[in-house]
Amino acid sequence: MLRGRWIGMLLLCLVVAGVFAWLGQWQLGRAIDTSPQAPGATEQVRPLTDVVEPGEYLNEPLVGQRVKTKGHWIPEDFIVVSTRFNDGAQGYWVTGQLRVAERTSIAVAIGWAPDRESADAAVADLEADADGSEVSVTGRIISDEGPVVPPRDEPDRLDRMSPAALLSRWHDVDQLSVYRPYLASISAVDGLVDISSPAPEEGSSVNWLNIFYAVEWAIFAGFAFYLWYRLAKDAWEREVEEFEDAASA
Repeated sequence: MLRGRWIGMLLLCLVVAGVFAWLGQWQLGRAIDTSPQAPGATEQVRPLTDVVEPGEYLNEPLVGQRVKTKGHWIPEDFIVVSTRFNDGAQGYWVTGQLRVAERTSIAVAIGWAPDRESADAAVADLEADADGSEVSVTGRIISDEGPVVPPRDEPDRLDRMSPAALLSRWHDVDQLSVYRPYLASISAVDGLVDISSPAPEEGSSVNWLNIFYAVEWAIFAGFAFYLWYRLAKDAWEREVEEFEDAASA
């Protein structure tokens, strides 16, 4: 074990273990939020641009944050999303593309309808009123639910509130910047019901997943030393066996 090649491998293991230890320390640093949001912070209405920028992912502590923004609706982009529950009742959301700045839009869940007929009627009213006038929207900013494959018999059906899926059906999207999360409006327009959107539960300041990753890096660092020890011992035992065989011969 004191031969040059094994000492060299030990030094290499020290470097690898040091890298693993640094990664573990980095994960621990991310596991504990040293500046968590104050209780009730999500209920304070903030400007949309202060919470998230177009194209950025929404940080976990900000999911459900109340925000406000202004813009105008893009005609022909009012789309119905199915399988939306409101206080336990299944229904539909009417969504729209809100142009909040030049070539920048956000998907908005405008309101809830108990049946498809009511949702389609609300879409018709919104289309008639989408004349480019400015509207103000206040709601909760929520992460993209992710798109899913629609049923074969209903290829145009949407069951998830996904800005990515809605973007594929919007108009006037050339060089368009889009917010990754969506906005669930607090107040619905006439013909729709307000979306039930209670305050999110206060989360823990400890991220246990990151702690798990930190423990994993510590195990990897220990394994690097074990691997060196195992290889060196196997080589030593093989040499001893060869020496004994030669001596007996």
